[in-house]
Formats: sequence, C-alpha cells, structure tokens
Amino acid sequence: MESTREFLKGLGVDVSQTGHRRWPDDLKARIVAETLVPGETVNAVARKYDMRANHLSAWRRMAKDGELVLPAADPEAEFAPLVVFDGEPPRPLEEPETAASMIEIIAGSVAVRLDGTTPAARIAEIVRALGVGA
Repeated sequence: MESTREFLKGLGVDVSQTGHRRWPDDLKARIVAETLVPGETVNAVARKYDMRANHLSAWRRMAKDGELVLPAADPEAEFAPLVVFDGEPPRPLEEPETAASMIEIIAGSVAVRLDGTTPAARIAEIVRALGVGA
C-alpha cells in the first residue's frame, strides 16, 4: 500500500521533507469539484486527501470568489454561483422570437449575447472572465 506522501506526489503535490505541501491549482480545483457531487461532504473529501476540512473550505471560498477556476461541472453537481443585485433590468431584445434562444450576460457596461445552445461550461468561463459576482 502506498504512503500518503507517495499518493500525493503521484497527484502532483509538492511535499517537502518537513511535510509542507504545495498543491497545484488544477488539483485544488479538481478536489473542490469533488465536494460538489451530491452526497459528498467536505470532511469526506478532505480525509481522502489527508488534509484538514477547513483548508478545503478555504479553497471552496476561492472558487466561489472566482480565484480558483473549477473544471467543467459534473452534470450531477449542485453548484452555481448566484448574484443578486439592485440595478436596471436588462433591456428586451429586439426580436421576441429569438429572445428565448439568446443568453445575455451583463457586467457593468459590457453586454455579451450568446446563442441559446451555448454550453454551460462556456457560459461559466465567460462569466468568470468578466468577473461577474467577484
């Protein structure tokens, strides 16, 4: 059976002689994504990677704040940031028949209109790039 150190090194974690660990961002993101699977808990995932749950919770906050980009969500994952704010309602599109098939993202003075068939992962990338909700 492999040791925790070997297991973590195999995942790409830099483990020093003193036990200090340096986790690559892509691995942090994959671990955070595991906590979003229905039925998973932060504690269970933290135990799997031999880490403290509060450390993993800090990574989850980073993801929520847009500081850690998560991999495309598993279709069963239940996580979507929601931003509620006061402001002007978006202006209606010119052609009502295309309004249902359009997605509009408004961030300040920037408006991005996408086809309704745009994959959710791409929409999430655009939202992160615009800094919406940050």
